[in-house]
Amino acid sequence: MYGRQFADPPGYTRLRTADAALSRVAELSPRTVILDVEPLVAAWNTGPGELSRGVARWVAELSGLGTVSVIGFVTNSRRALPARPGRYRRRSQVKVFYVSSGGKPLRAARYRDLPRPGVLVGDQIATDGLLAWRLGYHFIHYDPALAKPPGTRLMNLLGAPLGPLLFRP
Repeated sequence: MYGRQFADPPGYTRLRTADAALSRVAELSPRTVILDVEPLVAAWNTGPGELSRGVARWVAELSGLGTVSVIGFVTNSRRALPARPGRYRRRSQVKVFYVSSGGKPLRAARYRDLPRPGVLVGDQIATDGLLAWRLGYHFIHYDPALAKPPGTRLMNLLGAPLGPLLFRP
C-alpha cells in the first residue's frame, strides 16, 4: 500500500514556473494544498516582506479556486512568518497555517487529518515528495530554472532516484 490510504501511488508533476504549478493545482481540484516555502513562496535568503507578500499571493490565488479549504505553508528552515497566518485570509472560510522547522518528511502526523484529496508543491523529492507520498497527495515538483544554493543542489541529487520509486508518471 502506498502512502497512508491509497492502493495506487500518488501522482507526480514536474513544473518550472509558479504559474504552471498554480494551474496544475487548479486542474487537480484538491481540498488541501501544502506549499513548501522556499523557493516557491519566497526565494532563499530573502526577508520577511517577501515572505508575507508570497503567502498573501498564494492564499489569494488558492482561495479563489473554490475547492480548496486548507492551505498550508511548511518549511524545514526556522524562517518564521511575520504575522499570524489567519491574517492572510480574505473573506473566505479557507483555513491557513504556517509551520517552520517542519521536519519534512518525518513529521507527517499533523497533516493526516486534513481534507482529501491533497496536493503538495515543493522543490525537493527527498523531503517534499516523500511527505506527499506518505500522505497520499499528488506531488508537484517545482523545479525552477534558478541558481540554487549548494545544499539545495545536493538534496536534488540525493532525491532524484526516489522519484520513480514513489510516483507514477
